[in-house]
Amino acid sequence: MLASLRRRAALSIVATALLSVTCGALHAQDNKKALKVGVSVGNGEQIFEVVKKVAARDGLAIDVVVFNDYQLPNAALAAGDLDANAFQHQPFLDNQNKSRGFDIVPVGLTITAPLGFYSRKIKSIDQLPDGASVGIQNDPSNGNRALLLLQEARLITLKPEAVKNNTATPLDVVSNPKKLKLVPLDAAQLPRSLDDLVIASINNDYAEKAGLSLAKDAVIKESPQSPYANLIAVRRADKDKPWARQLVKAYQSPEVKSFIETKFNGSLVPAF
Repeated sequence: MLASLRRRAALSIVATALLSVTCGALHAQDNKKALKVGVSVGNGEQIFEVVKKVAARDGLAIDVVVFNDYQLPNAALAAGDLDANAFQHQPFLDNQNKSRGFDIVPVGLTITAPLGFYSRKIKSIDQLPDGASVGIQNDPSNGNRALLLLQEARLITLKPEAVKNNTATPLDVVSNPKKLKLVPLDAAQLPRSLDDLVIASINNDYAEKAGLSLAKDAVIKESPQSPYANLIAVRRADKDKPWARQLVKAYQSPEVKSFIETKFNGSLVPAF
């Protein structure tokens, strides 16, 4: 009987120790001090150099992973290769979650990057010829955004339902008086295709990498007050972790806000 009690006591001590180790490991995961964050090439890299310095001051180390393709950062986050990413707006995230089965959620806003149409052939949208080839993004959210901007410039008219639901595609064009030829392309290819197109919709990070300025070079530009604010995203299981809040706090710091306002001169606008 005494031996049995001793064995039970020993097993209880081992179980308690294992539980303590497991809880300690889980607690350590909740309070990570080193993160991998995915960003898009260009201004995302520049901003996160400042974010890294602010976060390091509070004991959080950030390893920035740069992507050249909008389709990759969410896949890497969902697979666990990243802790967070900061490159997309809510409509893009909603589409990716729906079409690719991700469970990724926003935890904080970053910037608004107004979309622009650029050209190497014309200096003003008034010079746009009939039958011009017009490049737009081939992903649903940015393609819709580009078409809305063309409608705002009174170059096309879209079906009201598509506008209301933010689901416009070239098939939803109901009026095209200039007979523009809409050319959907991968977002990263649009700057390289400017020699073959009359105008092209180019996201801010790719425009900057190509040496294009929204203020100086865009022939059509989106209002800074657009609803397409970018965000920091994490897996749903991590949305309430202390390190996620710490990351958002570092990004939304006065230092980062001042850097954005000074460095980008209105081509990027803090959304916080």
